[in-house]
Amino acid sequence: MSAPQIELVDVGYRYFAPQRETEAIRDVSMSVRAGEFVGIVGPSGCGKSTLLSLISGMLRPTEGRVLIDGREVLGTSPQVGYMLQHDHLFEWRDVLGNVTVGAEIRRMDRKKARRTAVELLERYGLGGFASHSPSQLSGGMRQRVALIRTLVAEPDILLLDEPFSALDFQTRLTLADEVHRIIREQGKTAVLVTHDIQEAIAMSDRVLVMSRRPSTISRSYDIRLSGDPNDDPTPWRKRASPRFQAYFNDIWRELEAHVVTD
Repeated sequence: MSAPQIELVDVGYRYFAPQRETEAIRDVSMSVRAGEFVGIVGPSGCGKSTLLSLISGMLRPTEGRVLIDGREVLGTSPQVGYMLQHDHLFEWRDVLGNVTVGAEIRRMDRKKARRTAVELLERYGLGGFASHSPSQLSGGMRQRVALIRTLVAEPDILLLDEPFSALDFQTRLTLADEVHRIIREQGKTAVLVTHDIQEAIAMSDRVLVMSRRPSTISRSYDIRLSGDPNDDPTPWRKRASPRFQAYFNDIWRELEAHVVTD
């Protein structure tokens, strides 16, 4: 088996404030293979987004090490793209202008970035909206633009922090299929943080469950919903699998064990 693309080794993280110290994450060890799609669920406030910030290099661990391709993460890297809950599109720039922002910030070749942006917009059904303003797009279209903006910067790894939570249920289901397809076609490694257990199961090859604070990885579930190892069903097809509910029940019970009750 090849070496992991992302690796966390005994990682801990503490927030320091004048009044007290808060231990958010303790002794987290995990790995993600190149091309794998990993979902992370856990109780509210357990540190799921903090974990993504550590992988991205926006935060440095208090203990342990974060590695990408065997090299310790000491800061942000062009290898890593981050897709947030809100699209953060600039209303004063058209769609094409928005999807090239990341490339501009990273001082990539502008002509090449523009060509890539146009190709991706065409490929994923937004070519006719390149000159539109973000306000003219639906919520799902805005999130697709946000994903394409991330891809234009050519990262190897995508970190997805609740990217569908602001959308209505029907749009979430449709966009999950589209985002899953785009990430697979582009050959990216992805880590998804979500509160939605079904979403995690439907999109991921593997689901990790975090405990309550101080958080660690309490369980890992390999998601196998097709009898054919070469079959890669869409999130929608996964939801129709007879085994889908069994995974949901197992992960739900694991999460319940970490919910604090009065």
